[in-house]
Amino acid sequence: MIAVNHDRTTQEFTADVDGRRAVLNYTLAGHVMTITHTGVPQAIGGRGVAGELMRAALSTATAAGWQVIPACSYASAYMRKRTEDADKQHVDVLLDEALEESFPASDSPSVGGSN
Repeated sequence: MIAVNHDRTTQEFTADVDGRRAVLNYTLAGHVMTITHTGVPQAIGGRGVAGELMRAALSTATAAGWQVIPACSYASAYMRKRTEDADKQHVDVLLDEALEESFPASDSPSVGGSN
């Protein structure tokens, strides 16, 4: 688990891993958080640190009722993937519901079969 700290004064989220600091910077205008930069030192890259920073930022924004604008390329890609994953999950749920309606668990074995 990676500990993420939030400093509202400097408008950044940070995570310290192996003596290196990763950072996510943002600006806040009214109820709009614009994520301007995510940076993870190469020495600690590939460990999901940037994802943890994004999760913390989005969680904070959701709790505060802020809209999020992903201005940096990583934030944009992260949010796009998150939306695609949510869409896929939604489609999977709809398919499961359709199958349950087509083949209810309470149907007797003779339903749909031949006599």
